[in-house]
Order: sequence, then C-alpha cells, then structure tokens
Amino acid sequence: MKVKMRFFGSLFMLLGVLLGAMGSHYVKRILSPESLNSFEVGVRYLIYQGLGMLFLSGIDFPSPKTKKYIYFLMLYGTIVFSLSIVILSFKNHLPFSIAWLGPITPLGGAALIAAWVITVLGFVKKK
Repeated sequence: MKVKMRFFGSLFMLLGVLLGAMGSHYVKRILSPESLNSFEVGVRYLIYQGLGMLFLSGIDFPSPKTKKYIYFLMLYGTIVFSLSIVILSFKNHLPFSIAWLGPITPLGGAALIAAWVITVLGFVKKK
C-alpha cells in the first residue's frame, strides 16, 4: 500500500504542477475568471491530496485495512473531485456536453472527507 500511495501521491503532484503551469501560461487566456477560479480549485485540491497521500504513505495505522480504505477513498475521491472540476472549467469550450460531471463532483468530495475522517480516527485509535 505504501508504494501505491507514494506513486499516486507523486502522480497527483506532477499533474497539479503541470496543470498549474498550464493555468498560469495558457488557460488564463481562454477561461472566464469564474472558470479559471474553478480550474485553480481543482488543481489546488489535486496537490493537497497528493501531499496527503505522500505523507500518509509513511504512517502505520492500527490495521492495514484502515490504510487500504484511506488509499482507495483518496485515490477515487481525488480523481472524481479534482479532475471533474478541472474538466468542468472547460465546459464552454467543448463541442459536447459534460453537464453530467457536475453531480458527481460532490461524490468525490464526500470520499475525500471520508478518507480524512478515517485518518483522524486511525490516529485516535493509535494513541
């Protein structure tokens, strides 16, 4: 689990830096201020969760199952939450509708919240 968390944490960081660079050099020219703000939120959370996964990869929890739940919730939560926000930022520039992504974004957010709740409870149990 440690290797997977480090891989995806690093991948999320890489994507966050790449998207952030794109945002500051190209994307800000084509997106409205509101869409650019959404884009930046998606990138910010991608980086936050990447850092979180890197940090938590080195932590031992009371059970390996706890770490596994945290990993999957963070992985899928980050993909659904952050990447859907980034993609939705471009909805006015795409020739097809991506409105269906809007309702799934909160599911990713809920998964991230659940991952952090389990993390807090894991630290409380470890005490």
